[in-house]
Amino acid sequence: MSLQGKVILITGGTRGIGLATAEHLSSLGASLILACRSSPSSSPEIQALIPRLGGPDRCLPVQADCSVLSDISSLVSASVQKFGRIDVVIPNAGLMGSLPSLSALTEEFYDSHFDVNVKGALFLVKECVPHMQPASSSSGGGGRVIFLSSSLTNASGITPNYLVYAATKGAVEQLTRVLAKELAGKGITVNAVAPGPTATELFFQGKPEALVEAIKKQNPSGRLGTPEDIAGVIGFLSGDESRWVNGQIIRVNGGAMV
Repeated sequence: MSLQGKVILITGGTRGIGLATAEHLSSLGASLILACRSSPSSSPEIQALIPRLGGPDRCLPVQADCSVLSDISSLVSASVQKFGRIDVVIPNAGLMGSLPSLSALTEEFYDSHFDVNVKGALFLVKECVPHMQPASSSSGGGGRVIFLSSSLTNASGITPNYLVYAATKGAVEQLTRVLAKELAGKGITVNAVAPGPTATELFFQGKPEALVEAIKKQNPSGRLGTPEDIAGVIGFLSGDESRWVNGQIIRVNGGAMV
């Protein structure tokens, strides 16, 4: 599969699933725009990424807070100025906070999660759609929107501490369903990838080793997912071969939640 010539905008692309996805898409020939919270010029980490992702001709890092609408608008403008269009948008940036109980919920916690996970993702798509080219034939082409959800949205073992996070991802899945209907006429497909437990810094944060081992044992494969497991599915959805996949929530969890 080749993504040669595709222009892909991804948020949260400097670590975890986002970084693995950026590396995979670049290896398939795509040009990338990376939305970064830090200033690219002052971040050695981001500067080191550029040659790994095809060099400055194929990789554009842009500082943007994905919960701020003016930053989103500037991000898309910079993308179009550099590459002329956007073929695929992947709103991957997200918050995954944990609450001990409902009584601990604050408005600030709620707003911060919905601002990034839902509002930011939706308005990013809104800004990108006018710059996506319609499909020219049944052989492929057209735009791609790939949201990131979570397998927690249908997990019977979900725990109360993920109340707000799961609510945001439930909202993302409904965005996927509705936008797939609206944008199909423009030749744009909309899908969501819903990872299960995946070995990222965010996943391991605050979890004792015993809990991690217990989560591994809950998977029939006896392991956590890897960022590369998720990146491969996103790569497929980014390409022309996925043209007839639309409005789907694709749960990538090794059978942990079925």
